[in-house]
Amino acid sequence: MKVGMVAHHYPHAAHRAEFVTRVRRVAEEFRRTPGCLSADCWLAADGDAVVSIVEWESEEASAASLAAVQAAAGLDLAYDERESRPREIVRLAAP
Repeated sequence: MKVGMVAHHYPHAAHRAEFVTRVRRVAEEFRRTPGCLSADCWLAADGDAVVSIVEWESEEASAASLAAVQAAAGLDLAYDERESRPREIVRLAAP
């Protein structure tokens, strides 16, 4: 069963461009992992959020992919003062 994740990130305006670059690099890394069907970076229409959307072929692929991305060297995944509020992450499962 396909699964997915949608994450809304809320960088301060001064860090928005940097954050888009960060999310795009993470999406590229996700796409390299087995079982990842897609990974993209979007901007909310109001410009408030950077949204990442990832889709995998299974829950197992998702777990392995997340572990691989978290272990990847050189990726900036940490939540810190560059964000104005906590991330909102929604896990999805295909019906």
